[in-house]
Formats: sequence, C-alpha cells, structure tokens
Amino acid sequence: MRILLIKMSSMGDVFHTFPALSDALQAWPDLQVDWVVEEGFAEIPQWHTAVDQVFPIALRRWRKTFWQGATRHEIRTFFQTINQTHYDLVLDAQGLLKSLWVMRKIGSGERVGMDWQSVREPLASLGYQRTVSVPKAQHAIMRLRQLFSAALGYEDVSASPVQYRLDTSNWQRPDSLPTDFQNSPYYVCLHGTTWKTKLWPEDYWRDLLAKLTASGQKVVLPWGTEEERERALRLAKSLKNDQAWVPDSPLGLNAMARLLKFADGIVSVDTGLSHVAAALETPMVVLYRVTDPELVGALGANVHRLASPCARQYLKRFQSDEQAEQSLEHLRPDDVLNALESVV
Repeated sequence: MRILLIKMSSMGDVFHTFPALSDALQAWPDLQVDWVVEEGFAEIPQWHTAVDQVFPIALRRWRKTFWQGATRHEIRTFFQTINQTHYDLVLDAQGLLKSLWVMRKIGSGERVGMDWQSVREPLASLGYQRTVSVPKAQHAIMRLRQLFSAALGYEDVSASPVQYRLDTSNWQRPDSLPTDFQNSPYYVCLHGTTWKTKLWPEDYWRDLLAKLTASGQKVVLPWGTEEERERALRLAKSLKNDQAWVPDSPLGLNAMARLLKFADGIVSVDTGLSHVAAALETPMVVLYRVTDPELVGALGANVHRLASPCARQYLKRFQSDEQAEQSLEHLRPDDVLNALESVV
C-alpha cells in the first residue's frame, strides 16, 4: 500500500505524527508513505523508516506571491511531480482548508480525514471522500494514532506506549561542537520560545546552570533569534571555566537534532524542539508555565513534564504580578533539578 500523507507544519505537529506512522508500519509492513511537508521541515520526515518520498511544499512562501507567474509555475510543477505517483489513499492529518486545497490537487487515492466534529476546521471535512471520528479531548499524538488506524483499517493501538522509530543509527555528534565537548557529557538548555509567558526567568536559569556545572558538567545554550543569542551569552557569562557553549550561529535542524540526541539531559521550555528531543528519547524535563502538557506537551519514554497551576490557561500576557508568580509554582530550579535527576 502506498499513501500520501499531508501534514505540513508546525515542527511539533510533524513530530506528533511519527507514532501513528510507527503503528501503521507495524500493521502494514509493506506500507510506503510519501509526505507533503512545509519546506522548512523537509529534513524531518526522512528520519522515519516508513517514509519514502518527501515533497517539500512552499505554501507559506507561495501565499506572498500567489499572483506572480513564476509562483504559479512552481505550484503546477510541484503537483505534476506528486501526480507521477499513484496512491491508494491520501490522508489529511492537518485538518485545515489549506491542507484540503493540497489534497484536492492529488489525482489518485481515496481522500480521508477527520469528520466535522473532529477536524480543526470543520469545513475541510466536506472535501473528504471518507471521514473518521476522533475525540478531541486528548493528546494530539493519540488523536493522530486513532486517525491512522481508522483510515488504514487496523486495530486502534493508541493506548499502547508511544514509539517514534526514528532511524538515528548513523548519527554522530555535530561537527560544530567544540573539541572539548566532542568527548564529554553535556546538557542542553532550550531557553527560547515564542510567547514571553512561556519563558523561564533568567535568574532561575543561572541558578540551575550553576548547580549543573558545579559537578563539572558542560552545558550547551542554542539560540535561534538575536534575543535568544543575547540571553544565551548572558547565561554563559555567569559561569566559569568555559563550561557553557553558545554557538556562533543558529544550528540547522539536522545539527540541532544530533546535538539533542547525544546530550546526557535536556531542560526545555515549551518549544517545538522539545518534541524533537522527545522523539529522540533523550532524558528531558519540560517546563509548562501557561500551556497544557496533557494536550500538546512533549510525550516520550524519557520525558518528565512539570506544569504550573496556570498551565491550562494559555496566557499570552499576565494580568498581575501575582499571576506571573503563580505560573512559576512547581517550576523552581530545585524542582527542575530533582526532575532531571529522576530521568537521567
């Protein structure tokens, strides 16, 4: 059986799909999966053993220049390339009108997705030839596992342990790591995220880093934006003897994944990279100040999740200093250190 999977973004959503793929491959050992994914995440699907072809789509870029002849030509060429392959089934695991637009341009395969009550954008369900009911009040990984089992016709195994089944057998530590980090254990601290309310205070980071490095451990502080770079440099400056490394430039996705894979442990705020680490099964503690780990949190055998009393409120701004302080309950440096010791 060959299927086309449409799951274009975001990074966390892409990783959430891997356990469902693992289930499907277990049920259908000869399964071949081609995957439509945003071009910025095109490296990721190739890490799973079930994936054959990856089709990097530039939907975000096309939107900005849709009226231009060059863009329309690129779109035609993209779908002509996909339609050279015959599919038994096309599965929309995104559940949005934009993913339905992609699906409708595929010339073969039964179009399957979630039904009106289950899908993220209900109107999308009207474009499917077959719909699947998936309860909403559960983790995204569980929902995808149930979607795949119903779509492909095998027993629902979503209650069984999550298996990502990424092929990392040939991976090595990234070449960009300094020499003294190449052969030494190190921790990674993922301190950057999109919402300010999800950030962990810098004085908490300094406290944790001081305790981690007191026993001779080394720490890596990756960054992706200028604001994150400046924070990383401030944190590194608080330590002695070059025990922290701040990359000179942002790491690419492949290098970042390898950095996480070979870490002894990871401490992370709620960010897409926490899902990468969970899939790589690196011991990790994830901090949830204002987001609910039960629905969208990193999930894996070596993940310890810490949540504040505000974790289900999805606050993009705090209404008071008291609320900001409440969002740090159960997330003090000693809480994090104890949790880290329990998984490392």
